[in-house]
Amino acid sequence: MLNTNAEFLRAEIMDVLRLFGAEERDFTHTFSRDGENFINTVACEGKARTFSDEWHAEGELEFRRCAKRSAKLAFYLFLRDESGINLPWGALTGIRPTKMAYAELAHGRSFKPLFEKFCVSAQNTDIISRVLDQQRGIYAKNKGVGSDIFVSLPFCPTKCEYCSFITAPMPAVKKYADTYVDCLVKEIESLKPYTGRINSVYVGGGTPFCMEEGQLERIYAAINGLDIVDAEFTVEAGRPDTFTKSKLEITKAAHVSRICVNPQSFSDATLAAIGRKHTAAQTLAAYEQAAEYGFDINLDLIAGLAEESAEDFRNSLMTAIGLSPANITVHSLCLKSGSRLKESTSRLKIADIDKMISCSREELYSAGYAPYYLYRQKDQAGANENTGWCKSGKACVYNVDVMEEICSNIAVGAGAITKRVFGGGDRIERLASPKDIPTYINKCTEIIEKREELFS
Repeated sequence: MLNTNAEFLRAEIMDVLRLFGAEERDFTHTFSRDGENFINTVACEGKARTFSDEWHAEGELEFRRCAKRSAKLAFYLFLRDESGINLPWGALTGIRPTKMAYAELAHGRSFKPLFEKFCVSAQNTDIISRVLDQQRGIYAKNKGVGSDIFVSLPFCPTKCEYCSFITAPMPAVKKYADTYVDCLVKEIESLKPYTGRINSVYVGGGTPFCMEEGQLERIYAAINGLDIVDAEFTVEAGRPDTFTKSKLEITKAAHVSRICVNPQSFSDATLAAIGRKHTAAQTLAAYEQAAEYGFDINLDLIAGLAEESAEDFRNSLMTAIGLSPANITVHSLCLKSGSRLKESTSRLKIADIDKMISCSREELYSAGYAPYYLYRQKDQAGANENTGWCKSGKACVYNVDVMEEICSNIAVGAGAITKRVFGGGDRIERLASPKDIPTYINKCTEIIEKREELFS
């Protein structure tokens, strides 16, 4: 239990406690301020330490931001010194460390001193620098300009062990699929009056390729009916066991430029353990099929799956690199609410996760890939991160725009969250669609009306 004299700091402090598995312990915390000196006293089980550091804060908003950072840092230092554990991102708990870096740069300051103060490793400070370098052209072009479109197809053949996405096994919801597409097309068509410049389109899920050919054609036709010019067009085709020649042909004919093939692992034992219901050989076949059509291809891998060793992960990584896709995304396994994995364990303890992440960076750098976007999630194995890697000139526009929240994201379909971004990220207003498919179908017209209000 945490007792604090500053309740507005509780959420941030609890985030740090969870990093160390200490959220059930009894802590007492007092916070005070003396000018620019922020003072935090942390006490637990007979041990107490006082931490004092300087923060320049003008105005209430900046004061609260600095107070949160000061409190997180105090608890991190207390627990680090007690446990002897140095976490790769130190006291940083936010999902977008790049946004903190951009904020420092906007004030004419290097972000590196702040990252050093938060005990971020030198390797992670370096990768943020590299990410910002890769984003530079897209960021400058799209900040505060244009929009991205996300189309949600929340259907999958089966549900994977680690998955918390709002997806439904197709066999159980197939009866809704045609009506869902009707509503989706209606939503897409309603966007035409206010789409303006579109930077990218992303059809995700779920597993879009588990839809029938005719359903995909209708969705693609609606998107192309928006008369979008020179925009990146991605389809997260998904699981290799859903790939067919006809679906690839339909997708190519719709002017899709980029697709995602998501093996997660190239180990058949791992795939069976996590409920993927496909083999590594099917992944390789799907990749070869997709490559014939000239798509830019992204491959997703997850570090920390099903008791894999560092060598197991490296084998999958080297297989992915050997295929030479435009993008490789490396995720750290995350414990997410709503997943079967969350139901079976309360905390991820993966001995080799740091080795896996280090290996991915070393091998991808060596193979000529560069990191172009990075984000973190709560309850990620080893407090690590997810990183998108690209060949030269192949950074995904959608991923940069959405992750850095630099322009509006117009999202359609069940579970989709539209974000209207003002001033290049200064203010964001959101509109969330119902997650449940029947509820979404029933409220489709209402969603359209609310979106029109948001963009009016």
